[in-house]
Amino acid sequence: MAMPKEQIEIEKPKRSVYSGIIRFIWKGFFLGFALVVLYLLSVEHNILYLFGSSPSLDRLENPRSDQASELYTSDGQLIGKYFRENRSPVAYNKMSPMLIKALVATEDVRFYEHAGIDPQAIASAVYGSFNGDARGASTITQQLAKNLYKTRTTESKGVLGHIPGLSIVISKTKEWLTAIKLEQRYTKDEILAMYLNTVDFGSNSFGIKVASKTFFNTSPDSLKMEQAAVLVGLLKAPTYYSPRFNPENATRRRNTVLAQMAKYNYLPQAKSDSLAQLPLVLDYKVENHYDGPATYFRGAVAEYLQEWCKQNGYDLYRDGLKVYTTIDSRMQQHAEDAMTEHMRKLQKRFDNHWQGRNPWVDEKDREIPGFIEETIKRTSYYQRLKKKYGNDTEAINRELNTPRKMMVFTWDNPAMEKEVTMTPLDSLAYYKHFLHGGMMTMDPFTGQIKAWVGGINFKYFKYDHVKQARRQPGSTFKPFVYVAAIDNGYSPCDKIVDQRITINYVENGEKKSWSPTNADWQYTGAPMTLRRAMGKSVNSVTAKLTETIGWETVVKYAKRLGINSPLQSVPSIGLGPSDVSIFDMVGAYSTFPNNGFYTKPMFITRIEDRNGNLIHQFMPKQKKVLSEETAFLMMHMLKGGIEEPGGTSQALWEYDLWKGNEIGGKTGTTSNHSDGWFMGVTKDLVTGVWVGGEDRSIHFRTSQLGEGSKTALPVFGLYMERIYKDKSLGYMMGRFPGPAVKISKKYNCTTVLPKVTVPDSTDVDSVLEILNFEEIL
Repeated sequence: MAMPKEQIEIEKPKRSVYSGIIRFIWKGFFLGFALVVLYLLSVEHNILYLFGSSPSLDRLENPRSDQASELYTSDGQLIGKYFRENRSPVAYNKMSPMLIKALVATEDVRFYEHAGIDPQAIASAVYGSFNGDARGASTITQQLAKNLYKTRTTESKGVLGHIPGLSIVISKTKEWLTAIKLEQRYTKDEILAMYLNTVDFGSNSFGIKVASKTFFNTSPDSLKMEQAAVLVGLLKAPTYYSPRFNPENATRRRNTVLAQMAKYNYLPQAKSDSLAQLPLVLDYKVENHYDGPATYFRGAVAEYLQEWCKQNGYDLYRDGLKVYTTIDSRMQQHAEDAMTEHMRKLQKRFDNHWQGRNPWVDEKDREIPGFIEETIKRTSYYQRLKKKYGNDTEAINRELNTPRKMMVFTWDNPAMEKEVTMTPLDSLAYYKHFLHGGMMTMDPFTGQIKAWVGGINFKYFKYDHVKQARRQPGSTFKPFVYVAAIDNGYSPCDKIVDQRITINYVENGEKKSWSPTNADWQYTGAPMTLRRAMGKSVNSVTAKLTETIGWETVVKYAKRLGINSPLQSVPSIGLGPSDVSIFDMVGAYSTFPNNGFYTKPMFITRIEDRNGNLIHQFMPKQKKVLSEETAFLMMHMLKGGIEEPGGTSQALWEYDLWKGNEIGGKTGTTSNHSDGWFMGVTKDLVTGVWVGGEDRSIHFRTSQLGEGSKTALPVFGLYMERIYKDKSLGYMMGRFPGPAVKISKKYNCTTVLPKVTVPDSTDVDSVLEILNFEEIL
């Protein structure tokens, strides 16, 4: 039956309207889809620099988070880190399974189901926001994207990223896109491991390895269930839920994590309830740059590495370098123990010596007036006060004289610190009473530094006395006079008369004269071999020899052997008036046992990147500076301090070092006893020790107490006893090697004095008369 014409005309407009609506919807859908795609592409490729950069493919496949560089000893011990963010990565299989379960249950329960974005969580978050219940929807993968690639930093923002509200949308988009790409490139386990290695747990601990160590002194694979729950709970707000500073909040959050684990069947409910009843127990210690042994050494290494990294395109504090040093952790411990043992005793002796008086005195033994008040003006603390108060001296003095509680260094207890109440001025005066020390040991054949003690306590005295400090070496500089002489024709058996001498010379156009005295103010008036003169440290002979060969020659040889500090070319050069470092002195002395080769002291053997790939291998730098004959004869000369009558190193006989052993040594003491030195040489090692006050005006007043054989030599003796007793080190006592070349000069001339009957102490003149005879050779 045919449809009426009127009805047909009515149906046509209806179909036209419906189809128009459908076309409009499809067009809108496609337009919206195109806009979304265009937006995503624009964000991904930072079109017109509007959206900021996104992680590149290379960064996705080679993710790099800030990682602490690590410092290792030659025997494989980790002794320190350099970092801005203290982070050390750990593999997934080194993490506790319960830690992983706690993380997933709390942060992303559908982690194993989604592909980087959790639509259900997003929908739930949107619904919650409309009902006033704001909640997060970020997956673990999204959080990793944010942490690993810094998607919300200023550097990653484009022009639109600075618009409030819009910047959040763009950042979220980047995180979504990055999360999807991460899921495509990594397994779920790898994502979890990367996440736990990058997150901030507070207390300067980044990553699960450092956090486990900081809060519980354990490793990630040894975490207990309740400990894992505490650390996972920290991720929400590291400060608010800190178990160290907010234990109640931390306990409550821990129990929430345990409840989540029970809710999602990662933990039986009964077990969760039981663990929730446990008290919060910490083993808390924040790791810093100064923890561990060889702290002064680490500072010296850092100074070198910063320059090396600058030249080679690395960042010491972010790139996770592995730096392997020459230091032996066992030898380092022996050195620190020897320094501590002796300095504790020496400080008591010093305090008793100055009992009732301040030790800062002038050349006439008078206390220097205003010493502390003037000294404090050179401190950073005073400069801060000056900046705060300007020229208001009354306010500054009030601060300087206000008592306050503080921790100070002390030798009185094993912790080496105590709490006191002092004014800043009193504190400075207290610290000025302390004697200080420095010590370095080196393998003379490889140049490798095996031990480095820069001071008595790094926490309270950060100034390094090995390389940073330079002090007058006293008679330890004399070997440079004798090596110059022997290398220019003299022999150890040649003689010079021990008598008073005056040397006239011109310095800077001015006529001068110099008349040195011997340490005991006595002159035998008899010829003395060079070996005995150096062993007994006779100033008159050294001065005459210096005049004969020329003080410029002495300077030349000292420089040739590695002394880098400025040296005065004056007649007294051999008595050590010019400041030098322990670092340079040990390097210079090492030339003698190394057959005339100077080896530059080295403290790094190799550097690896964070993946263990070798970046740089350091090799010894050697230079032939002496003949083998001269080097051998100098070793024989150095033994004179032990073997020659009156040798200044004979205090070493008190130590257990003499089972078929030979040691060469030289003491040094400056004129007012402000510096005490000892340089010790064995067949395997060269060691230098310095002891003195922080200021040259602080010192012992007598030679009996203040000479190097009393202040510095004992550190060497105690140290070498420990070295030989530690069989794991492999250092054995033994004699020096014989000459490898023909020795043309006479050198076997050890002095033998005639036997005398020692009279009463009142008959001193007769003793001096007997000892005035010429030595029997």
